[in-house]
Amino acid sequence: MSRQLSVIGTGVIGNGWIARALAQGWDVVAFDPAPDAAERTRAFVDNAWPSLEKLGLAEGAAPTRLTFVASLEEAVAGADLIQENVPERLELKREILAAIDAAAAPGAIIGSSTSGFKPSDLQRDCAWVPGRVIVAHPFNPVYLLPLVELVGGEATEPRQIEQAQALYQELAMRPLVVRREIEGHIADRLMEALWREALHLVNDGVATTEEVDAAVVYGCGLRWSLMGTFLTFHLAGGEQGMRHMLEQFGPALKLPWTKLEAPELTDELIDKVVEGCEFQAAERPVAELDRRRDDFLVELLDLVQKYWPEAEGLEGRI
Repeated sequence: MSRQLSVIGTGVIGNGWIARALAQGWDVVAFDPAPDAAERTRAFVDNAWPSLEKLGLAEGAAPTRLTFVASLEEAVAGADLIQENVPERLELKREILAAIDAAAAPGAIIGSSTSGFKPSDLQRDCAWVPGRVIVAHPFNPVYLLPLVELVGGEATEPRQIEQAQALYQELAMRPLVVRREIEGHIADRLMEALWREALHLVNDGVATTEEVDAAVVYGCGLRWSLMGTFLTFHLAGGEQGMRHMLEQFGPALKLPWTKLEAPELTDELIDKVVEGCEFQAAERPVAELDRRRDDFLVELLDLVQKYWPEAEGLEGRI
């Protein structure tokens, strides 16, 4: 059965959803009022397509299955899944989501790509089927990274989350259902903590942006791509696992190793961060860095999928 994804807003994230759905053989209908939106999206898909081909295309996958339309109402007609990707302003998202809810078929799921807002706040102005408006937060590049955080709001019923899970799985994603609403969900809260510490290290003159990134790339980041934080520390406890690790290293949690409050973004700190990142980029355009990142992720995904739980026969694990 042919599926349709409707995408409202075609920035980096919206275009990532479009590329992923096309690669999975879905029809995609998009709406964005920007006059050059269609041109930018088609260029984005063309740039991403070689990586998607390496990863493996579904039967019927083709960039030609993308259609741009002139209105939001046209875009959501006939959709199985609708993805909202407008700028991260709560009032704007509420307005757009209410319009989508009023125009979409009652059985369609409406996912918001918001990185921080709670779904109950997003549902507030939706008058028809508010429970189907959920958080569906992906990670850039959406067309390669499989995680999507699903969060239901006060009006959401379990069946609507189950329906959403099934749809995102059809897009070859790995849905992570967040147990309760919280600003920033799960992954962004973790990334934000690391980001704050990284800014402090640069601000205090402890390290450059390149040195902070090297600490992740050649160290913890390699482990995290397979095991994550908790299982990594479980192994750090030796044969006795996490219990021994906590007994041995737990007291260090009281030491002043971290500064969870973000530093003031002074002009001096901004200059340090910008100059550091420009040095790391080495005058390479973002499109070139995107392709380099994508090539790496395709090869990495080919490797790590051999070690994911289902490859070990551990069914029902994330």
